[in-house]
Amino acid sequence: MKTMTKKPYVSKDYFEYTMTSQQQLDYRILIAPPTDEPPADGYAVVYVLDGDALFPTLAEAVKLQTRKPKGFDPILVIGIGYPSKEPFDMERRCLDFTLPVGEENLPPRPDGTPWPPNGKANDFLDFIEHELMPKVAKKWPINKSKQAIVGHSLGGLFTLYALCARPYLFTHIIAGSPSVWWADNAVLKEMERLSETWNGNHTINLLLTIGANELADMLEGAEQAAERMKRLSDQNIHTHYVKFDEEDHVSVLPCMLSRLPRFLNT
Repeated sequence: MKTMTKKPYVSKDYFEYTMTSQQQLDYRILIAPPTDEPPADGYAVVYVLDGDALFPTLAEAVKLQTRKPKGFDPILVIGIGYPSKEPFDMERRCLDFTLPVGEENLPPRPDGTPWPPNGKANDFLDFIEHELMPKVAKKWPINKSKQAIVGHSLGGLFTLYALCARPYLFTHIIAGSPSVWWADNAVLKEMERLSETWNGNHTINLLLTIGANELADMLEGAEQAAERMKRLSDQNIHTHYVKFDEEDHVSVLPCMLSRLPRFLNT
């Protein structure tokens, strides 16, 4: 009997390469390029965090929903994963996705162990903005009015922070089951700061999703985030809040990802 080698499934239509950031961190970049010619204003693009977990499902949803003659315009999907190839690499996502706060502001970890190194969301934003996005734009024509980022859980926390810290960077933000609880709801404070400084000079669309069967603190955090962001609806930030019935923290993922092609066309 042959020994089976464990490998992540990747369609023959997709490819990957490794990028090393200026912080000397390696990333696996997963690419699902459109097969259709770009529209006159370029391709819409989605950057998807936790690439090993989310990229395959999103890439297949985009492939199906952009089929012509009735599908949406083509979308370029860029997954950001890690060398471990784990669906959710806890050490790296703690480092990349979390806000810079003092250790005294962190809650006890559920398993009682110390938190991995964390708080480097700004470094990760630098990598996306100054290294990854220019590389993508050099290879494909990109529609600057349809640039999205999607994250789940801690990744959803990161996308909310990206909206607050660099509102110019993405036109479409998707925060799935965001870990608003991190560091005593620090991202809610970032939202308050955004409301004081935002000039509303361009349109941002936020899709915030949650499973109805998730933990109470997750539901509360998502609702608080949605409530705060909806206050900016008259200032060109449009928030769409969706609670998926009968879904939990993991089963909600395909529901959320299947909404993205339509959301990019809002």
